[in-house]
Amino acid sequence: MSSKVRNVLLVEGACNLLVLVAKATVGFKTGSLALVGDAIHSLADFANNVVALVVIRIASEPPDREHPYGHQKFETLAVFGLAMLLVVLAIEIVIRALDRSEREVVATGWGLAVMLGVLVVNTGLAVWERRWAQKLDSQILNADAQHTFADVMTTIVVITGWQLAARGYPWLDTVFALLVALLVMYLAYGLFRRAIPVLVDTISHEPEEIVEILRDVDGVRKVRRVRSRWVGSKPAVDVVIAVAPELPTSEAHEVADAIEQVLLEKFSMDDVTVHIEPDQ
Repeated sequence: MSSKVRNVLLVEGACNLLVLVAKATVGFKTGSLALVGDAIHSLADFANNVVALVVIRIASEPPDREHPYGHQKFETLAVFGLAMLLVVLAIEIVIRALDRSEREVVATGWGLAVMLGVLVVNTGLAVWERRWAQKLDSQILNADAQHTFADVMTTIVVITGWQLAARGYPWLDTVFALLVALLVMYLAYGLFRRAIPVLVDTISHEPEEIVEILRDVDGVRKVRRVRSRWVGSKPAVDVVIAVAPELPTSEAHEVADAIEQVLLEKFSMDDVTVHIEPDQ
């Protein structure tokens, strides 16, 4: 990650924290669970910034004595933890939304002003971030800009529901709170889909696809085993290859090097373990 991209993410993280506090304050003060749910949505955005800035930096550290396979799964663990937090918070929103016994939704001038300010901040942030994404040709910034634009649309809908709920339609706040909770659950689902395959060592590529490539490598007689998995966002593979029993060690090593090179070129695998066996 370049220093300029990191600086943009720092600004975005600060803005997301400000927006989070503003939404939560207005939501709790006015009794609108829809606004509180929107604040939790912003919490997810802020946490993603933290993951991008802090955890990914840790995950990119080279292997050491205690972590000989690297630190990539720190990022995955952080994503999984964020998903769990979002599920808990979404369930809490649902429980509170369905319990109307002691809650009244009110509209306040200062609250509306704060939320309009939130819209201005998020809209300006999205435009600014998109410009930097184009300037730096950064996919991560472009994705964040699109997500921020989507947040603006969500907040507009939530503000509308809050104002209507305070003007005689309290059930609307419940409806919008449940919709936001559903959105938060969907975000958590996406994070689980990103983290769980890495944590449980799901295959990164179909074995047959790798075998087909390796059979064309000079010196390979048989491909006896292929195992692949994700290490963070990168694929890793170990293979067992059979070669001619009379093949000298130096030439067998050249076969292993050729396998590593072809897997790097075809699948961007730079973590490859090759075990050579004589073909009996």
